[in-house]
Amino acid sequence: MKILVVHTAVGPLGGGCGGGVERTLGSLVAGLLQRGHAITVLAAEGSLLPPNCQGAELWQEPGVPQPSWQHRSRDAVVEIPAGSLLAACWQQVLARQQQFDVLLNLGYDWLPLWLTPHTSTPLAHLVSMGSVSDAMDALIAQISCSHPSHLAFHTASQAGDFALSGAPLLLGNGFDLEQYRFEDAPQRQLGWAGRIAPEKGLEDAAAAAAALGLPLVVMGLVEDTSYAERVAASVASGTLIWKGFLEPAALQAELGRCQVLLNTPKWNEAFGNVVVEALACGVPVASYARGGPAELVVEGVNGALAEADNVEALVAACRRAMGIERACCRAWAEQHCSLAGFASRVEHWLQGLLV
Repeated sequence: MKILVVHTAVGPLGGGCGGGVERTLGSLVAGLLQRGHAITVLAAEGSLLPPNCQGAELWQEPGVPQPSWQHRSRDAVVEIPAGSLLAACWQQVLARQQQFDVLLNLGYDWLPLWLTPHTSTPLAHLVSMGSVSDAMDALIAQISCSHPSHLAFHTASQAGDFALSGAPLLLGNGFDLEQYRFEDAPQRQLGWAGRIAPEKGLEDAAAAAAALGLPLVVMGLVEDTSYAERVAASVASGTLIWKGFLEPAALQAELGRCQVLLNTPKWNEAFGNVVVEALACGVPVASYARGGPAELVVEGVNGALAEADNVEALVAACRRAMGIERACCRAWAEQHCSLAGFASRVEHWLQGLLV
């Protein structure tokens, strides 16, 4: 197939502002390339393809980044700013759609969803978030009725946020596990990775690390500086070791050195990429039992689950996770989250839209 993959319009690919969508795009494109498909990626100006995606063509568009729905109120109106990157990207899609067999949208935005019935080339959406907007919820429910096969989700927890017309298509996610080195001898430290923003719950991980008397290595792009400062001030100096946004190779190296990864979402995570990335390095995960991570972390097998928003329970889960055999974590990732398996599931979905 000739496939056009459209990245999220919140910013350039490769800089970290796209969060988990960037990891998903990298895995998806690499896997589809390996299966012989011709891939073009459309993203913001200044984007860079991951090294394993160099066989794809990259189209870049200038424009004002789209405000993320994550940081707006549930009843916020649909907003497209002047000079919009989102509008520019989808103008490009409409103008050049005849070059492709299928269009695959990875952005969580109203405009591409609304366009679903109006394109001549099938338009598919891998929905990247749970429910955060009344406007988005209503449109996803509408598309679920009119074009149900054009929607796919990562996990049952995520799909359960929406009023769908039938059983959801669940694709999980996949990773190039060869990029993640197994580490059997961790250092005396915990890890946390994600965008530094309130919905990620870093303050709970910091409190748990302080209670355990262990340093917490923090990996991720700081989206909210004042929030990061408040978290830092909430624990003793030296508790948090800030590493910033890391490229995949540096991220896996840091992850591998951790005894346990703490995962503390304050909202319904669609999947939980960093959970699998940690497991691929042999790092067990202590996570809140919420959203996608609650489906990935298997108590006693690859980590431990804690009641959501309960720091004491998180501390106890971390202690349980420390006793898990690290080789079991890597084995679980290989069995459930391979790049090849993910690409195969996406391929089957997209081919079904061409019938």
